[in-house]
Formats: sequence, structure tokens, C-alpha cells
Amino acid sequence: MKRFLVLAFALLAGNVLAAERTFPLDDFPVDQPPPGFRNILIGSGKPAVWKTVLDDVPVESNSTNAAPVSAKRAVLAQTAREPFGNRFSILLFDQETFGDFKLTARFKITGGILEQMAGLVFRFRNESNYYAVTANAQGNAFQCFKVENGVVRPPFSVPMNIAENVWHTLKIESEGTRILCGLDGNDAIKLIDNSGRTSGKIGFWTKSDSTACFTDIRTTYTPHEMLAHALVRSALEEYPRVLGLQIFAARNEGEPATVVASKDSKELGEPSTKAEQDVIANGHTYFSKSKSEVTVTLPLRDRNGDPVAAVRVTMETFLGQTEDNAIVRAQPIVKGMQSRVLSRDRLFE
Repeated sequence: MKRFLVLAFALLAGNVLAAERTFPLDDFPVDQPPPGFRNILIGSGKPAVWKTVLDDVPVESNSTNAAPVSAKRAVLAQTAREPFGNRFSILLFDQETFGDFKLTARFKITGGILEQMAGLVFRFRNESNYYAVTANAQGNAFQCFKVENGVVRPPFSVPMNIAENVWHTLKIESEGTRILCGLDGNDAIKLIDNSGRTSGKIGFWTKSDSTACFTDIRTTYTPHEMLAHALVRSALEEYPRVLGLQIFAARNEGEPATVVASKDSKELGEPSTKAEQDVIANGHTYFSKSKSEVTVTLPLRDRNGDPVAAVRVTMETFLGQTEDNAIVRAQPIVKGMQSRVLSRDRLFE
């Protein structure tokens, strides 16, 4: 059996190593939700029903003269009809966070009385922060809107003919601050996002009592690197003689801090000691020395100056090494990280 998530690697433009992901729904039983996804309901009503079903899908052909041909294939469908205007159904792909990416998918709106809307979410952080690109068959509108801190911003909307029970092709390109959304070969929406949040998860979306199908989902993307890992990697590139480098932080308020990034990946998840806990709680600095090594642990502060993590730096010692000059040696490493840490949450983005 093929794997549900087919992952391949290819060299794309600019010699950047990118990953490709496809979703071969034919490998799984019908009338069941695909694995690797999370069903999310925002608003009123019962949760959506997402499952694979068999449907006629046009076969793509390179010939302009060939008669349309369709084949029975497994597709992803949302089949529940809950007539609430504030009901938003999301099937989120929970196994990957995407940085820059290009995504294409085919979709078909199959029904709905109150609404006939379907689309995709991207740059999804949580239920209160994400983008959605949607097609409205009743209003013949192609839209992209942003949800920020729970507030739905006014959508960017383009009039387009969107027929019910017809397969359409949706495209999203997300690169840095740039967002491009296309429908049926037309690059219809071009946006700039200056929020600084350029990564997140992707998923499928319907509104109210809309029912819809999706298939041929494919994305190429730059594998996302969590900020804490990027901070350690960048520091080691600048200071390659550092013997050890770890960042300790708590993923959620009230949880104990653990190693969230390290020069040695085997250390990830190791618990903090009282020293790291005191650094995070009170902003203190710790120093220790052995015959060949010296270790300094310093606070990593957010934009308000509050400690949100502890950085432990291990370096070679030398004759006459003191606590003061060890701290002076370690401070530039932490200072180089500081400007990129706006909050504790950003360490995990």
C-alpha cells in the first residue's frame, strides 16, 4: 500500500531544496476520514463530516480536441449540512507546518441552501489566526480573508463565475510576505502580509450548510524550521567553536521548561534544572567551570524585556578564565538571538 502522504524531494529554482507532498486518497477506505487530519468546528452546529467518497473526476488531458473523460475516484468530501450562518468547518492537516509553499487542488461545490462556499485555509496558527481562500457559487465571488486574533478582516473579493457541481482548480502561492491566489488558471488575488507570520498549517474549509469535494491536492514547499532551531543553527554558524548550545523554554504557560533547541538533537526534550528555571523566572545568570569547559546560562528576553527562555552556552576554558569574562564571551551569542524573539510563542513558530 502506498503511504497516505507521499513525500519527495527535488531541487527547485535557486537551488533550494524543497519538499513535495501529495495526498493519494485512493489508498484508503471510503466513508472514513483520512488519517493525519484534525476536524475543527468554528461557530455553531455539529462538527462537519469529512470522509473519502467515490466520485466522477475529469481526467486531465494534454489534447485540446479530446472529448472530456471522467473516472471514478476517491475524493475528500464534507457532507454534513448544518444551516448556521456562523458555522465554519475546517479539516486541518496536522502533521506539517509550511513556510513558503505552492499548493494546487481541485474542488467541487456539491450543495447548500444557505451557503455554497468551499476553499482552503493556510498559514493556520489556531482557530483565531489563519487565512482562507474561498469560492462562493451563489455569489459568484472568489475571496481571500484573514482571521486575526479572532476578528475576521474584510475579504479581498473578485467576481468570478463559480458553477455548482463543476470541478474547479484552486491555486495558492505563499512566499514570504507575498500571497497569490488563483482560480481555474486565473491569478485573481495578490496580497502582501506584513504581519511577520509567514508559516502555518493548511486545510480544507466549508461554510454553513455547504457540501463540497476535493481531490488532486499537491504542494511543494520549503520545510519549515522552528524559530528556536533557527536561532541555534545561526549562532553555531557564527560561533562554530562553541562546544554546546541549548535553549530551554516551556511550550505553554505553567509547564516545565525543556530543551527545545540544541546543538545536539539528542538533547531535545530533556528537562531543565533549577538553574534554567531560575534564569527564566528571575532573569539570573549562572556560571560553572570544569577543567576544560566553562558554561554560562543567560536569559533570553521577549520584546518587553521579560525572560521567556534560558540559553546555556558551553565553551572551551583557558588559563585565567573568570566568571566575568566567560559571561562577556557568551553575551554576543544570546544578543544575536534576542532581536528575533518577540514572545515565547514565537520560539515555537
